[in-house]
Amino acid sequence: MGLIFLEALAALAVLLLIVWWTMFSGRKGGELDADSKDKPGTESDETKRNT
Repeated sequence: MGLIFLEALAALAVLLLIVWWTMFSGRKGGELDADSKDKPGTESDETKRNT
């Protein structure tokens, strides 16, 4: 019984590690601003669609 509990605890720890990793391993400066697509030198989505 104790071994099953230990294995379940280890699986929960792995799950929490995966969730934590995916939440906090993004860009260093955070997400890009919505208006950064319109800055000179970057292609907007509409420009990509037209080509």
